[in-house]
Amino acid sequence: MPVDTNISEPADRGHTSSPAGSGAAATGPGGNPDGRQPAAGGTSTAALRKRRRRRVLGALALLLAAGFLAPEFAVIPVEGAGPRDWNPRSFWFEPWGASGVHKGIDIFAPKGRPVVATTYGLVLFRGEIERGGRVVVTLGPKWRLHYYAHLDTVQTGLFTPLLPGSALGTVGDSGNAAGKPPHLHYSVVSLLPLPWKATTQTQGWKRSFYLDPGEVVAAGGQR
Repeated sequence: MPVDTNISEPADRGHTSSPAGSGAAATGPGGNPDGRQPAAGGTSTAALRKRRRRRVLGALALLLAAGFLAPEFAVIPVEGAGPRDWNPRSFWFEPWGASGVHKGIDIFAPKGRPVVATTYGLVLFRGEIERGGRVVVTLGPKWRLHYYAHLDTVQTGLFTPLLPGSALGTVGDSGNAAGKPPHLHYSVVSLLPLPWKATTQTQGWKRSFYLDPGEVVAAGGQR
């Protein structure tokens, strides 16, 4: 029986070839030359990363704004003390020792009088330093640091959450206040610069960061 030599053998299953001279590149699964599957919905990995970055930056911006706009509900940081217990003119008074100017106020009270948190916030540091003696530093609303110095005792822990009036320690004369009447040195520092508060005084540019604690307490932070 004659054999029909014009009948070609069937191609191997699962294999295809490009027409000769077509220049088409071989593709992997999903139609990509490197065999990678496209992201769901056709979104590229770069676009997903960009979207994720935008969300993170947006969340950080909201957090920053919320912290800045939050009210302080500030109280005087020495129990039983009033405006007569510090000299309002002592803020930025000069000359003032090694620091040049006085970047806070001194609230005078008997040794051992409770020192309390001015605002709600978080304890960032508690310990002893050369000038301030036993100190506590807290982070409060509006991204402000509150510095309590010359304490006799410290009665709070690191990263302790605070409410206005929470116990921090007691009035003392530690550090360079030794031999002087017991008092609390209290400073407020803005982590965000406030350039409109700068003055032509000595170190006046630093007033973009150092706030008058007497004003903060008097206004209850509602400014």
